Amino acid sequence: MSSTSYAVVGGGAIGGTLAFHLARAGHDVTVVDADPTHVAAINEHGLILDRAGSPETVRLSAAVPDAFSGPLDRVLLAVKAQATESAARWLAPRLGPDGYVVSVQNGFNEPVLADHLGWERTVAAFVNIFADRTEPGVIADGGPGALVIGEPGGEPVSERVRLLVDDLQAWGPAQASDNVEGFLWAKAGFGAMLAATALADEAMADLIDRHRPAMRALAGEVFDVAHALGIRLEPFDAFNPDAFVRGSDRDELAQAVDRLTAWLRTQPKNRSGIWRDLAVRRREVEVTTHYGTVLAEADRLGIGTPVLRAVMAGLRELEDDPGSMSEQRIDELDRIAGSLV
Repeated sequence: MSSTSYAVVGGGAIGGTLAFHLARAGHDVTVVDADPTHVAAINEHGLILDRAGSPETVRLSAAVPDAFSGPLDRVLLAVKAQATESAARWLAPRLGPDGYVVSVQNGFNEPVLADHLGWERTVAAFVNIFADRTEPGVIADGGPGALVIGEPGGEPVSERVRLLVDDLQAWGPAQASDNVEGFLWAKAGFGAMLAATALADEAMADLIDRHRPAMRALAGEVFDVAHALGIRLEPFDAFNPDAFVRGSDRDELAQAVDRLTAWLRTQPKNRSGIWRDLAVRRREVEVTTHYGTVLAEADRLGIGTPVLRAVMAGLRELEDDPGSMSEQRIDELDRIAGSLV
């Protein structure tokens, strides 16, 4: 296999995981990360991927943004959604003429990248990787997930996408698609449920199982917007978005929640990255940024999203007072969902 050069901008959970596997497969990988302690640890000890207490190390280079000038050809962008704008400004003068940036992020970040780089240098991606950066230089592997790459706007799968997918299969079951948007909107519904679980200090699967009315309403609100936009939702991992759309069969929905929660209970990571940002790192969460797209489209289309807005409001409160996590907050979501029936 020939070696390819990659810059991974943002070496946290997603970026660190992909950087590790690309480097282990023999590719030339540089991690660019704003945390100097993370960068120093990688350069000194290598990047460590910890699978259930069995760490493995790979050597690669790392740099803080100010110490890296480029030029850049293939970039995997894995920063938090709220940092996309500043990252795009940093990338623009450093990206080579034939270079491109892949948004391996949560949310809908491709339009922001295209504003600074052009659509021809922007590649779309859907990622559902369960991992955590637990300490400088160390990524805790969270088990298998999903990764889909494609051209923005539903364009046919290109040669650069095929080559990129071939390389990313060093991680796992990466695939190409001409409907990345369908995966992103499906993930938005699933992600809204995970965001709601961060309102309490309990395992994701247990909270989803106990609060089915709220979870159904959350995903349904997101999918109301997606359907109004003509999006064809795509299933992934153990999540079937069609079972959560408004008016779906109740038995089908119950079975879909059963499958989803059973799968989540097999994952090493039982709480979301949103919960970790609040409870452990005590920092701003990204979901209030990337759900801005959903809420803006809902407003434009006149679609109500009261349960989703309640989740976002609760997360903002927890940013100031993470100690006030409580399952009562999700009880209130059930109440709102029940009032809408």
